[in-house]
Amino acid sequence: MPNVITSENQLDFSLADIPSMPFPNKVLMVEPTHFSVEYVINPHMADNVGMVDKMEAQDEWELIKSTFEQIEIEPHTIEGQQGLPDMVFCANQSLPFVDEDGKKHVFMSIMHAEERKQEVPYIEQWFRQAGYEIHYLNEDKIEDFEGCGDAIWHTGKKLLWGGYGHRSSIRAYKEISETFDLSIIALELVDEAFYHLDTCFCVLNKKTVLIYPDAFNNEGLKLINSIFENVIEATEYEAKKLFACNAACPDGKNVIIQQGATDVNKNLRDAEFAVHEVNTGEFIKSGGSVFCMKQMVW
Repeated sequence: MPNVITSENQLDFSLADIPSMPFPNKVLMVEPTHFSVEYVINPHMADNVGMVDKMEAQDEWELIKSTFEQIEIEPHTIEGQQGLPDMVFCANQSLPFVDEDGKKHVFMSIMHAEERKQEVPYIEQWFRQAGYEIHYLNEDKIEDFEGCGDAIWHTGKKLLWGGYGHRSSIRAYKEISETFDLSIIALELVDEAFYHLDTCFCVLNKKTVLIYPDAFNNEGLKLINSIFENVIEATEYEAKKLFACNAACPDGKNVIIQQGATDVNKNLRDAEFAVHEVNTGEFIKSGGSVFCMKQMVW
């Protein structure tokens, strides 16, 4: 039954009750040719306007792309567009999904910031050419929704985690829930430095999640702990300065993460994940890291 859950007492299912969903086996990335920090739409950008080393950014992006290849995730790339410096963060413009019959769907985003709204049609074009059925939110009722920046699939399950409060409206989740016939656990974000769910919440496998706990209110933490058996917590430094929770674990075992997150990476290895450290320092200047820079697709 479609349902948007905002408190622990609304949970009327266990993870075992949720249908399975296949792992995506491809990754979509946008080339960083035009990436830079040209404006300020989050706290991380404030001191970094004009400060991006574009050659270094290209090298960082290439390493992430090659790391996906190493773990047998096939990359697909889109050219970046001049005047859209944040288009490289391609988790944000869409929410893809595969139904029980294997049919591919995607909800297109309504970007919160005016500076990013024109990114969406370029991403939509790729999905259209790849055979996805395109869905749109009702813009008369919904102000904003930033795709997989805020909407994160539970590994291998038809269950969506949805962040709201900064860049995505909780109203969007009701419409998505009804269209895809699924339950969504909605988590309110309470710290502007963690403006997307993917900055403070990383699903690693069916039982394990990496979070920065202070980004959530008590009800959100209760929901997280009700579903996940193992909750790995990042320190403020590693979450805010190194974007440790903006890691990507596309297959439930390999984690691609910003280098230097010593405590988190030790905990990941202790939990038997394979850790692949990369440098995303130029992209962190704009408020994003590994998870932001990719969209998992089928």
